[in-house]
Parts: sequence; structure tokens; C-alpha cells
Amino acid sequence: MDRKVPFLKGAFTPLVAPFKRGEVDYDRYAALIEWQIEQVGCSEDNMRSCHWTSARHIAACLAAATSIAALIASRTIRCLRGTFAYLMLTAVVALGAGLATAGAPAPSGHAVMAWHVTIPPSWFDPSTAPPQITPFGMLYAIHDALVRPYPGYKMGPSLAESWEESEDGLYYTFKLRPGLKFHNGDPLTAEDVKFSFERYKGAAASILHDRVVRVEIVDPRVVRFHLKSPWSDFMTFYGTTASAAGIIVPKNYLTQVGDDGFKKHPIGAGPYKFVNQKPGVEIDLEADPGYWRRVPNVKTLVMKSVPEATTRAVMLKTGEADIAYVLDGPDADAIGKTPGMHVVASKHASIFWIEFTEQWDAKSPWHDKRLRQAVNLALDRQRINEAACLGFCPPAGVIVPRVMDFALQVEPPPYDPEKARRLLAEAGYPNGIDAGEFAAIPGFPTVAEAVVNDLNAVGIRMRLRQMERAAFYASWQEKKLRGLFMTAAGNSGNAASRVESFMQSKGDYAYGGYPDIDDLFRQQADERDPKKREALLYQIQQLTIDRVMYAPVMDLRALMGVGPRIAKHTITDVWMSPFPSYEDMEFKE
Repeated sequence: MDRKVPFLKGAFTPLVAPFKRGEVDYDRYAALIEWQIEQVGCSEDNMRSCHWTSARHIAACLAAATSIAALIASRTIRCLRGTFAYLMLTAVVALGAGLATAGAPAPSGHAVMAWHVTIPPSWFDPSTAPPQITPFGMLYAIHDALVRPYPGYKMGPSLAESWEESEDGLYYTFKLRPGLKFHNGDPLTAEDVKFSFERYKGAAASILHDRVVRVEIVDPRVVRFHLKSPWSDFMTFYGTTASAAGIIVPKNYLTQVGDDGFKKHPIGAGPYKFVNQKPGVEIDLEADPGYWRRVPNVKTLVMKSVPEATTRAVMLKTGEADIAYVLDGPDADAIGKTPGMHVVASKHASIFWIEFTEQWDAKSPWHDKRLRQAVNLALDRQRINEAACLGFCPPAGVIVPRVMDFALQVEPPPYDPEKARRLLAEAGYPNGIDAGEFAAIPGFPTVAEAVVNDLNAVGIRMRLRQMERAAFYASWQEKKLRGLFMTAAGNSGNAASRVESFMQSKGDYAYGGYPDIDDLFRQQADERDPKKREALLYQIQQLTIDRVMYAPVMDLRALMGVGPRIAKHTITDVWMSPFPSYEDMEFKE
């Protein structure tokens, strides 16, 4: 063994050279490391015999790579745990991280993001996040999570440098990175992780608190989540935007200032620090040069609330904004034709649908399945897609986005206004029906207007109701929206996370449900075989179609306008997110 040590010591010189240059390429590093270890056939069975060879391959790979990455949680690397090769890898990663951060240029300049909604202070606090993607555009700027999606990772180690599931599936152990601090200088420890989870009451809180029986602090850097029974979706709910339960907030600070004080001045551990806000107008953020992953390129982010779609487009053209969120179809079309500007369609898991809130009430007209079928047949989904989305938003047949795992792939209902009118007549409404107000999720005026026009055209008479986004979310969760309304959801996860929030009767946003769907949901949650889970989740989705529980409209691809100053917008770099990876954005020279 001694004769190997000089080789290992000598290997460190080429390993750290790329980090001194300040070059960063996470994807290349990950691919090279995993490929090299696969070449030597390292496995759980032979790790003791292969670890010296693996050490050589790691050294060669690191010497060829141009950066570091948080690989120690990857399945390929796990076979080296407990070996010298693994210790060498983690030591070099830690050393490289420090050198890369120290050598990185200081943040500079400011960028203005024109939001499509009014940003409420509630979005500073992850504990109340709804099952929506929009709040994460703010949350992941100020805060960080143990595990989260970021460029190159569907579910990447973030504040936690690693995590492990026990063999019996009954607990998950997370190890925090060393030296983590919140923006106010307080250390981030396992105590903050436990506190953050226990105070969480946002999307999926019910199922998380029901399934997690205890959060154990093993030591200041190690925390363990004990489950009631094995649960395949624990990391789906905890490590993606299916919920904000994995985002960590400072226990000491929040205890001192309270929930209201935290919404006035949040403290996080993300890439940007909160500076100040003009409620309902703008929020100013400043780069945190000590952020673990990298030093952000842009020094100041200004998040402006600009609900009026055309105004966002004008701001982009005049240079008042650098990125305009969620442009309406006509505005996006004009921006795309403007020299120096372009439009990027998101790839996130979002979908529009109409809720029938009174379908379980025998006294309501909407209890009649024929009326719900008439709504589905009245919608010209392809025309709505072309008008509001420039053809980027595929018409939908179920309310689980097609890009999600376990999503049932089905065709949308046909556009058949004549049959819709016949169904209305058969249900006792030959002259149509006065259906009252139609609330639609704010920020998508062309979609809302097109849907209302299609309904009115077949005799389902409705008036569009204008609402602010925060008020809409609150009214939805409190079940104050009645009759028909159109909503959307864009947080990630999989089909099970959508069933949990919207389809099963105990879902926080469900107006009702069915016992057989509830039973199937419980079965799939306990099932560890992916194929069997898929069959159960397919069955649930098919039941929602057969019973006409919803009127799916179309999958949403947000049209994001990018101005001429931006060299790297990073809008599609984060898995199933429409928002930029803020710390990775770059200006043109």
C-alpha cells in the first residue's frame, strides 16, 4: 500500500489546476467520473479489491475535467464509500470548491425580472407554499433546500452533501455540507432542518407529516427522517418542487421575528440575499458571494411585479427589463420578431384545467355528467394553444402533465360544439345555462378569454372574474371558488403528487373525491414496484376521465422573453422549472 501513496499525492497537483482557473462545468465532470468508474466495474461486491484502481481512474478523470460537482450522492460513486478512493474524491471536491469560489470573479451588474403576477410576501416563506411552481421563482433565489433540482440534476445534493435511504426504506439520512451559513451569519445546522420540516404546512404537508413519524438530529450536520412505512415518493415530495418542505429556514431568527417579521425581511441560505421590498411593486436581492455552489455572476436582481402582459413586453423592448416572464401569445410573437430579443418556451410540468366544484352536490346542475361533457366538447384546445401559446402548448386529456413520470398519455377530447349543445338539451337546458362567474388563474388573459368565449358559444353563459394571484390561491385552497373555474399547476413531482393535491378526497385543493380513487392512491403510495405503481396511477387517471371530473385544457409552456443584454438566460437549465437558474445567468461582455 505504501508504494501507492506517492502516486496519490502526486495526483493532487493536476486535480486542483482546473479549479484555480475558475472554470466550471458540472455536467462534464459528472459524466467523466461516472464513466471512469464504470470502466473498472466497481460494485458493492468488489469495492475493496477495486478501490485502488478506481482511485487512479478518479485521478485521471479529475485531471481531465474542468470543474467540480457534488457527486458523492450518486449511485455510481456510492460503491467507493469507506475506501481511500472515496476519501480522496471527497477531499479533492472540497478543496476544489474552495479554490473555485475564491478564484471566481466578483458579481457585477443588475438584472430586472418582470413577473407576470403581483409577488406576495407569503412567497418569502416556504412553509405555506401552494402546489404551484410560481412561488419557487422567488423561493430558490433567497433560500436553498437539502436536495433540489439545479442545472445538471433532477434531484441534486444542495445543502445536504449526501443522503442515503436505509435498506428497509424506513429512514433517510442527510449529511449537511460543512460551514453552511444563513445570510445573517447564523450557522445552518440539523436543528434548522428539523425546525423547518416541523413548521411546514404548505403543499403536501398532510401526507408528509402523516408518513414521517420522527425527525432525529444525529449530530449538528446529520439529520435522519424516520418513516411510518416504506414510501417510494418521500424524495419526490421532499427533494423537488412537488412541495417546499425541503427548504431550510433559520430557527433562531424566525423564532425572534415571528412569521410576520419573516415575511417583511426573510433570511435564507440561497444564492441571493433579500435587501428590501416595495410591497406589490418590486423586491431587491443581492448576490451572496459565499453561496456554496458558486458565486453568482449578477450582483443585483430586481423582481418587479408587472401583471399586465403588454407592459412586460414593452419593458423588455425599452430595456427596463432583462427577462419578461410568461408572455401572452401576441406579445411573445412581437418580441420574437424584434432584433436582439428572443422567446424561450419553458419545459416544465404545467397544465391548465377547469374544475367542476359542485359535481358531488346532487342539487347542482354540474352533478349531471352530461353538462361536464358539454364543457369538454366546447373547448377548441388547438385554437387556444395557437392564440395564447404560439402552438407550444399541446392540448390535454388529463390533468397530469404528459412530461411527468406515471402520466397517462391520452388524446384530448375532440372539439365538437354541436354535440355539446345536444348534451345541454338532453340535460334539460335547450336554451343554454346561466353558469355565473368564471374565475381564471391570473396571468394568462388570452387563455381565460378564449375558454369563456368557447363556453358562451355553446350556451354555457359565464362572466370572467378578475382576481390577484395570491387571492386566487387562497380562495382555491379555502374552497371559496364555486361553480366552474380554471386553474393551473406547474410544480414538479410525478403523477402521485398531482393525485395527492387535486384528485384524492383529502387533497388540500380537492373539492371532493371517490372512495375507490382514495384506495388506489393509498395502494400506490405503499407499492415499491415501479410497474405496479404505474398501473395503479394509470387507473386513477383513467377514472378521472371516465367520470369527467375535470375539463383539461392544455399543457403550459411558458413563453419567456429575453432581452439583448443577456448572454446566458438559463431558463430551461433547471429540471421542470420555467425560471432561470439565477446564480448561473450571464450578461454579454
